Amino acid sequence: MRVLVTGASGMLGRTTAEALLARGDDVTVLQRRPSRLPCAEVLGDVADPDAVARAARRQDAVVHLAAKVDVTGPRAEYERANVAGTRAVVDACRGQGVGRLVHVSSPSVAHAGAALAGVGAEPADPAHARGHYSRTKAVAELDALAADSASLAVLAVRPHLVWGPGDTQLVGRIVARARAGRLPTIGSGAALVDTTYVDNAAAALVAAVDACGPVHGEALVVSNGEPRPVGEVIDRLCRAAGAPGPRRRVPFRAAWLAGAVVEGAWAVTGRRSTPPVTRFLAEQLATAHWFDQRRTREALGWAPRVRLEEGFARLAAWYAASAA
Repeated sequence: MRVLVTGASGMLGRTTAEALLARGDDVTVLQRRPSRLPCAEVLGDVADPDAVARAARRQDAVVHLAAKVDVTGPRAEYERANVAGTRAVVDACRGQGVGRLVHVSSPSVAHAGAALAGVGAEPADPAHARGHYSRTKAVAELDALAADSASLAVLAVRPHLVWGPGDTQLVGRIVARARAGRLPTIGSGAALVDTTYVDNAAAALVAAVDACGPVHGEALVVSNGEPRPVGEVIDRLCRAAGAPGPRRRVPFRAAWLAGAVVEGAWAVTGRRSTPPVTRFLAEQLATAHWFDQRRTREALGWAPRVRLEEGFARLAAWYAASAA
């Protein structure tokens, strides 16, 4: 199959492209920086319709991962990457006759601050999702699913908290803060959360490419299906990296209020560094979010192969090799 992967410079995009290549697919990647993957490559901005159209030419399927993933920055930057970028991908699929679009979304599009415990893919809610990232991803998912038709099958996949060796978004930030002594436990640390080892997330996206068509027009949440207390997950990630775990505890309400103050200060000063806390981060660390995987596994014919324990072991081995 000829498959375009957008956002292949990120950990999940790269791993997905590698999984498609490994099974013999003809892969093209689109991103702003060279990927160094052994496949065809188009360098460009996902919000540039001409670049996306060139990349989508003669493709059978598109896996759309490119996005702005952060907790700071002007909303316009998220709108461009996440909303305008998704619309450019949809338009390119239609214009180039692509038959399948796997849109990579996020469970945060349905998170309004309350616990998500044992639920499936709740409706994306741009009005109540938290922060620029989640709100723009919610709009993007709705736009992508609205394009589902007889000529373009669209499937939205929401991998939850993807992590693995080389991860700079989740693991890298946790470890950096732990080593600097700036990683507290927010709330009790007992809220159950799902996470997804990167190889499992990539395998789910490959399965979605195959399932897209018979399965279409819906969103599916992907995770390891092994909910653990958030404090335990953070501690295990730190231990794998040889970093100290959290040493102090901050009540959720105090963390949330601090996040509101910090967000305001960052917005006023225009700072682009990662803030120590945001309201979204406080809610994510103190609120349960784990998911019913039955529909996902049935629809995709997929199940995670790498258990959390093996994932932690692989992460520890990677850190050990990096330090050698």
